[in-house]
Amino acid sequence: MEVELKLLIDAKFKDALLRHPLLNGQAARPHEHTLSDTYFDTPDLRLHARHVGLRVRRVDGRWVQNIKSGDDVRSGLHSRLEWESPVAGPAPELTRLHEVVDDKKTRREVLAAAAMGKGLAPIFTSKVKRTEWEVRPRDGEHIACALDQRRLESGGKKTAISELELALTSRDPGQLFDLALALQQDLPLHIGRRGKADGGYALFAAQVPAAVKASALTLTRRMSTEQAFQAIAFNCLSHMQDNDQGVAVRHDVESLHQMRVGMRRLRSALSMFKALLQLPADVQTDLDWLAQELGAARDWDVLAGVTLPGIAGKLADRAPLDAAIAAAAERAQHHHVAAAAAVSAARYTRLMLNMARWLQTMGWRAQPGGKRRLAAPVARFARRTLQRDQRRLRARAAGLSEATPAARHRVRIAAKKTRYAAEFFASLFARKTVRRYVKALTGLQDELGYLNDAAVAERLLAELAPGEPQLDASVGFARGYLVARIANDDQAILKRWHRFARIGMPR
Repeated sequence: MEVELKLLIDAKFKDALLRHPLLNGQAARPHEHTLSDTYFDTPDLRLHARHVGLRVRRVDGRWVQNIKSGDDVRSGLHSRLEWESPVAGPAPELTRLHEVVDDKKTRREVLAAAAMGKGLAPIFTSKVKRTEWEVRPRDGEHIACALDQRRLESGGKKTAISELELALTSRDPGQLFDLALALQQDLPLHIGRRGKADGGYALFAAQVPAAVKASALTLTRRMSTEQAFQAIAFNCLSHMQDNDQGVAVRHDVESLHQMRVGMRRLRSALSMFKALLQLPADVQTDLDWLAQELGAARDWDVLAGVTLPGIAGKLADRAPLDAAIAAAAERAQHHHVAAAAAVSAARYTRLMLNMARWLQTMGWRAQPGGKRRLAAPVARFARRTLQRDQRRLRARAAGLSEATPAARHRVRIAAKKTRYAAEFFASLFARKTVRRYVKALTGLQDELGYLNDAAVAERLLAELAPGEPQLDASVGFARGYLVARIANDDQAILKRWHRFARIGMPR
């Protein structure tokens, strides 16, 4: 099993990296060599879809076949199965699979791919100038370092990537994060989520990356509460990081939405487990900062792209709203620039590294209390959490028909936390009961969400008008419509609540 932390760095900082005291002072003299790889797959990329990589590398006059399987990425920390064998030339030799690959599933995937259609073909090439050295943070412990300056080519398209890999030769992943955090104080490093092959596949497929929803989360009843928390938190962290480049590079509205959802899920998970563990104060401060940066951009996106167009769609003549929509869109773009700067900043990278280190090393174990309950089976914790959330939601929803906007907002927050909990623990309960429960919660949350969007819209519209007399009429029209909408939503909310109230908890 190979475990490594990938960090992206601009090529112009290569010399500064190699001169850094943490690498230069303790390390053996770096040595350089050149690698040339060709990656193989089927024309429909069957292997890549199954997280299997197959390449042939030329190194020091020899040909080496390499197969990787099951890339598990947790905040830049990559874990995978890997096998190598010598081959006679630049093409794979699948007859050697049984000699070296001891994982039956991987063997089946490669052989099945080769047997289909036109079989395996070169997909892209990679030429790498690699600088390697070793760091000894403590006696008897080693971190293998490699700086790869990689040029990828596929079908005449080319791209370049510079990447620092820190690989474990001991069993303490905390050392990788410690070294990365120390280097990141002096150098512009960013976490590398993609594997070596992903950039080449992106060239081959020529697809614009899309926003990513949360990946499937599977817990088992054999897990401890601590293990379940790790799985949940890493799932949320990956959800955020899978979308951060869409925010930082493309200013993509849906990527920002999904990144913020991932962050909200993470904050909900931390709140759910707060009686057993607490995030370090400095990391919590950075998480709150990121929440504010993403939240501002998302609020303006909703106003400009959902709330105001929704009103316009119900009008025979949308002209009265055109000025407000244009002004809101301009303000949303301004906040996207700010969100992109935040996600590109060293502070964001530090937050992600600190979060990943805390999760990977179970940093909460240094805190007093909670150890016995963390070791208990997760099924019991999940059941009690859902029961508590259910009681809280019912208590807040009492008198919902006459509730103030602030009280309804509290109901919405309770519904959202209850839904997140049900989704986190879904695999521990019967699928049908979870699906029905989550669907009813989602309907209630969405209906209450319309009111929240209206309340946020009222606040943001008030910010647009001062000093902008040409916007007064358009903003005034929108605010008036929203007031009328809020006043007429009682029945829809009560209908959603009664529908949820009839449904029992997952079991």
